[in-house]
Amino acid sequence: MLVQVCLYFYCKCLWRCLKFVARKLTGRCELQRICYNIKPGAERTLKIETSLRNSKNKLLQNSISVHPDAIEKTVDAIIDLKKINPDVNPQLSVSLQACLLQIVGYRNLIAEVEKLRREPYDSEEDHHEEMLLKLWKCLKPDSPLEARISKQWCEIGFQGDDPKTDFRGMGLLGLYNLIYFAEHDGPAAQQILLDSLQPKYSKYSKTEWEKKKYDKAIGYSFAIVGINITELAYNLLVSGALKTHFYNVAPEAPTLAHFQQTFCYLMHEFHKFWIEEDPLDIMEFNRVREKFHKRIIRQLQNPNMALCPHFAASESLINL
Repeated sequence: MLVQVCLYFYCKCLWRCLKFVARKLTGRCELQRICYNIKPGAERTLKIETSLRNSKNKLLQNSISVHPDAIEKTVDAIIDLKKINPDVNPQLSVSLQACLLQIVGYRNLIAEVEKLRREPYDSEEDHHEEMLLKLWKCLKPDSPLEARISKQWCEIGFQGDDPKTDFRGMGLLGLYNLIYFAEHDGPAAQQILLDSLQPKYSKYSKTEWEKKKYDKAIGYSFAIVGINITELAYNLLVSGALKTHFYNVAPEAPTLAHFQQTFCYLMHEFHKFWIEEDPLDIMEFNRVREKFHKRIIRQLQNPNMALCPHFAASESLINL
């Protein structure tokens, strides 16, 4: 244990010495070298984030958690601390500000998503009830709901006659995501819902990936799977795995809409993955979900990765 501790401090001291030598040789601090040598995107922002977090200076450490309104002043303070001439290095301020917007925005997004996750569905809240009924109308526009408590809810993949109990794990976040998918990518959501209800089908409808034929596929509960995929997206966000994606697609702070677009992508991709896996029955759901999770994690380990599917819900994300 003592050897490991000594080795850690030795490597840390060596790294600081190398940074000092690099600054003397190039005339640039580490932040300058990152901004000038790495193109905008996840690789640059992640390196800036690591550099600031590992700094011994409190101003640099705290810069990754400032209020968004304080970012511009924080960047000015960093440039002043590093004794960098802003007139000679005008682009540095712009690059640092963009990186901090992404870093701080990601932290704030986690807080926003966590707040929704912690808010339980309450049938006494009119707004909650209105959202639930909106979900039904988006997914089943031609089939009126006969009653608030009804077996019809099973038609869109809830477990019983009152969906409120199914939101316990993810709170309002699960409902928000399902509504976003049904509202912003309605045709795909309705098609996936239809497919999930069918134990056998031979093909999809119009899009490229829908042309492949399948002999059989096991159905699943659409809404319950949506809540499960919400949990997957939440875990990816909180673990930091989605930084790669968001730092590549959001030029400034990632928003709740970015997170919901990512959920749509995951729903779309999981449905395809489920069919490709061809499970024997619904009891294999956890195995398929875990395998899918690992595949997404592997994809996000590529610093150039952006989850940019070609479907309606993420058109704005693709064009950023």
